Amino acid sequence: MSTTTTTNQSDFFNAESSVLGHPAGLFVMFFTEMWERFSYYGMRALLVLFLTSPLTGINPGWEWTTERALGLYGTYTMGVYLTPVLGGLIADRLLGYRWAVLLGALVMTLGHASMALETETFLYIGLGCLMVGNGLFKPNMTSMISNLYKAHPEKKDGAYSLFYMGVNAGAFLGILLCGYIGEKVSYSWGFGLAGIFMFLGMMQFYFTQKIFGDVGLSPKETKQLKREEVVEEATPKKIIIDRLIVVFIFSIFTIFFWAAFEQAGGSMTIFADRYTQRVLTGNAGMIYKIVDAILTIAPVAIITYVLFALFGKTFKRFTVGNIVLATSFTAIWALVIWRVNREFSADTTEVAATWFGILNSLFIIALAPLFSKWWESKYNLPGAIKFGLGLVLLGLGFGFLAYGSMSIVPGDAEVVRVSMVWLILAYLFHTMGELCISPVGLSYVSKLVPGAWIGMMFGVYYLFIAMGNKIAGSMGGMIEEITSKYSLTTFFLIFTAVPIGLGVVITALHPLVKRLMHGVK
Repeated sequence: MSTTTTTNQSDFFNAESSVLGHPAGLFVMFFTEMWERFSYYGMRALLVLFLTSPLTGINPGWEWTTERALGLYGTYTMGVYLTPVLGGLIADRLLGYRWAVLLGALVMTLGHASMALETETFLYIGLGCLMVGNGLFKPNMTSMISNLYKAHPEKKDGAYSLFYMGVNAGAFLGILLCGYIGEKVSYSWGFGLAGIFMFLGMMQFYFTQKIFGDVGLSPKETKQLKREEVVEEATPKKIIIDRLIVVFIFSIFTIFFWAAFEQAGGSMTIFADRYTQRVLTGNAGMIYKIVDAILTIAPVAIITYVLFALFGKTFKRFTVGNIVLATSFTAIWALVIWRVNREFSADTTEVAATWFGILNSLFIIALAPLFSKWWESKYNLPGAIKFGLGLVLLGLGFGFLAYGSMSIVPGDAEVVRVSMVWLILAYLFHTMGELCISPVGLSYVSKLVPGAWIGMMFGVYYLFIAMGNKIAGSMGGMIEEITSKYSLTTFFLIFTAVPIGLGVVITALHPLVKRLMHGVK
């Protein structure tokens, strides 16, 4: 338990410098993370489709087998969560969180540029850069939030939920624009657009970084700027070990959550592409166009409102960084208007397979504020029960896909295509499950781990997520084998039963987890 705070800690929570009840610095990180997730999810939405698309056609791919494509997808998504272990350690001991974030953003920009060249050599170079860059970026952004709220731990769950809204705003825009452009226009343009916004996010963070005060500086800079000693009461070694056991328990269940959840970029994308009715005619087509336009414009308008709230507090002090951010959003609005106009002008209405990926982000943008308020209210749930609820909701989401795919019979000459409703319901329940686990898991790591280990332990937590992502790719690659031997329903029932069962198990562990936390809530 810290008895003092960093130099600028008290200033962060003044009404004059806060935005929507939180420090303005949180929203600088919100937008920086948003552009990083824009690039990550924009590329992720295209990768499997690009690799498995035919070699010929208007927008050719590489015609890889599903198993090979999902194998690479699993390896890549595993890699982006493996490297944060080293990235967190480098930041803790050498660079500091800020410079690690900036260097990671630069390396990822180069990675996206490489992938836009569409050769196998540059594909692997690009994916390698994205793994390394993400390792430097991801754990250290979350570590900065932990330090920003050091004196206000009671606000961490809400802060991480709001931050997670930024994460998913980026995912929404990335899938919406990079996915659409890549699938409907050119894969190269889709991959390249991801890199452009990663670069803009890096520049915005660089020119606004002084808003964080002492937070995130390198160990050497922190020592030079420190005006008072930070006195930290020694926590007894048994207590520390018990709390680390809780982190380990949460991490184990996190593996299984992500192994199922990350089917979104693999088997669920294939389900959308091959088995979902995406060609709409007549009134259905016009209704989709109107709904799509609303779903496209409304979230961007909400995020723009947050942007102006940030401008009102920071524009005079950080003009260049805010101009970069304003330029980014001007480009986003231009692309959004172009996309909506293009859809309304089209003679036929075909929903892009990547479109369903925006639903997760859209639901998070809508629901994250509600979950944030829930976690800050007297009805807040204990950590183990939040994890249990999240796993059960995830399993129920796959239950909709299992039920919806019952009419699909392996070996039929004509492929049966099912209603989009099943995918929409699956993404809704998956999103609610994610909000119970992902931001909450980050918050608990920050509260249970000693301050000096924060960066490294976030990296370790992401290591478990990496395992889940690799399993996701391996399991997703079995979709054709399981479907041909049994049925598509059987494939999705596996992802229904396992999460629900594990949700019951971790809920039953609540008394043990509560005791091991030693008062951490």
